Amino acid sequence: MSNAISAANANRRFSELLRGVRSGRSYVVTSHGRPVAKITPVNERDPVRDAARTALFARLRSQRSTKPIGRWTRDDLYEE
Repeated sequence: MSNAISAANANRRFSELLRGVRSGRSYVVTSHGRPVAKITPVNERDPVRDAARTALFARLRSQRSTKPIGRWTRDDLYEE
């Protein structure tokens, strides 16, 4: 559940907001009554991000690995 808070109030109480976020709370920051930002804990699950990660790992597992020929230098990796 998200609590709405004005941007000015969020600015004044930022440390308090961070303590709340650490304990699992989320906040919607408003400006002139309109939502402009959401402050949420980092460990909150994001289904889109989780699906993208799962698809990436599945793709990487399905690809064959290759053995590099010799050692690469930094200049080889960052050609102009």
